[in-house]
Parts: sequence; C-alpha cells; structure tokens
Amino acid sequence: MDSSFQPKNFPTTLWTVVLHAGRDEPSQVRAALAQLCQTYWYPLYSFVRRRGYSPHEAEDLTQAFFAQLLEKRGLERVDPELGRFRTFLLASLKNFLANDWDRAHARKRGGGKTITSLDQDSAESRYQLEPSHGMTPERHFERQWAMTLLDQVLDSLQDEYRAEGKGDLFDELKAVISGQPAAYADMAARLRRTEGAIKVAVHRLRHRYRELMRARIAATVGEGDVDDELRHLLAVLGS
Repeated sequence: MDSSFQPKNFPTTLWTVVLHAGRDEPSQVRAALAQLCQTYWYPLYSFVRRRGYSPHEAEDLTQAFFAQLLEKRGLERVDPELGRFRTFLLASLKNFLANDWDRAHARKRGGGKTITSLDQDSAESRYQLEPSHGMTPERHFERQWAMTLLDQVLDSLQDEYRAEGKGDLFDELKAVISGQPAAYADMAARLRRTEGAIKVAVHRLRHRYRELMRARIAATVGEGDVDDELRHLLAVLGS
C-alpha cells in the first residue's frame, strides 16, 4: 500500500496518475498504470468473476483490460472535472467485455505485456470469501471499491503510527474506527495511561482517519464532489 499518502504532501492525485497514464513518457506511464492496477485491480477482477468468468479468465481479462486501455490511449479522454474515475473505469471495462477483442486476445495478457503482477491465488481466495448473494456485478464492484479504499486508508494510518513508534497504540485503538464501543478504562489499563489520555488519542485517531479518507476520495473525483462521494461510499457499505 502507499504509505506515503498524506493530505498535506501527497504529490499527485489518482486523477493526475490517470492523465499521466495517457500522456507521459513510457517510464512514467508504466509507473502510473501500476498504481492504478494496485488500487483497482481487485474490484475489477471481482466484477469480471461476478459476470461468470473463471478465475483464470478473470485474471487474464483484468490484465488485458489495463493493457488495452493504455495501448489505445483511452485515458487521454478522461477529464478530472467531469466526474469519478471509478465510473469511467467500470464503463470502459464493460465495453471491453462486450466486444470480441478480449475473448480472442485475453490469454495473451495484453499482447504479452504484463502490466502488473496480479496474485491470482490470493485474489481468488479473497473472492471465495465473498458472500453468495444476488448482488449485481455493478453493485459488487462498488462494494469492493469501497472496501479497498477503507483498507488503504487504514493501512496508511497504521503506517503513520508505526513510523511514530505508536504501533501498540494503534493496535489497541483501531477497533473504534469500525464503530465498536470504546472501553476507555480497559484500554487505559492495558496501555498504562489515563482514561483522559486514551480519549484524546481516540479523538485524534478518528480525526486523522477522516482526513485520510477525504484525501483518498478527493484523489478520484471532480472538485467539489468529495462529500457526495463520501455519502455514496457509506451508502454502499451500508447496503
């Protein structure tokens, strides 16, 4: 995960990465697309699996999709002021699956070019843990996008605490992020701190978590859409 992600000093947004993937020099293009794949490959993989493809087919199709997107320079058409990157990405994947090119060339994995190293066994193991229900592939994609985003934020927050030598504090307090009741007295006893100090630590943890969440969302939507996207994310997770 990208442990350097910070609202105040993160040098680019994912929108910038998208634009770079269509316009920059080859080395920058590859680095940009690798970041995109890391962020979105599992939600896209799970969408393809939900459409009825086998694990091997889903891996090949996901890999080939990113390769085709780069080769056709489709990312040049993306305008960060027009909306959400995830919406563009899913629409592009649907178009990709609807034509015959992918069926004929998927096993070539983008003409022999491996865009990113996908851990197919890990992906499929994760997919098998998903509940079997009537959720549409589109809804499933959105849920995986939301969960991936939450995981990334939590990983970034954990990395920050570890870097500050506060790993034990994070491990003790992280449960409150998911809404679990904060047993301040018990936490204080385990960490050998006062209840007051624990309450302050919990407040700071939640505040930083919200900061990172908003920054992650802001990186993939048009200006001014952060609140709407945050509400959508919470709605997706609550459904």
